[in-house]
Amino acid sequence: MGKKLYVGNFPYSTGEAELQTLFETAGAVESVKVVRDGQTGQPRGFAFIEMVTDADAASAIKMLNEHPIGGRALAVNEARPKPEFAGAGGGRGAGGGGGRPQREPRW
Repeated sequence: MGKKLYVGNFPYSTGEAELQTLFETAGAVESVKVVRDGQTGQPRGFAFIEMVTDADAASAIKMLNEHPIGGRALAVNEARPKPEFAGAGGGRGAGGGGGRPQREPRW
C-alpha cells in the first residue's frame, strides 16, 4: 500500500488545515493538498493527503472512509497514479480535429 491517499466528497468549504487535523487522528500526516479550480481558485471537493507511513495510510482509510463531514460521507482510499496516455500531440488522437477548425491556405 502507498502512503498517498485520495480524499473526496467533502464540502467545498473544507480546507487543508481542517483535513490535516482530522487525518492526524489516524496517524502522522506528511502533506495535504486540496485540489482547486485553476481559474477560480475554488476547492473542487477532493484532496490528496500523504501520510508518513503505509501503516498510517491504512489506519486513515479504516478510520475515516465514510466519516461524516459537513453532512457528507468522506471517500478515502489509496491514490492511484495518473494514467498515461498513449502517444503525444495534445490528446486529440486520430479521431478528428477536436480543436480549432482547419483553415484553407491563402494562395
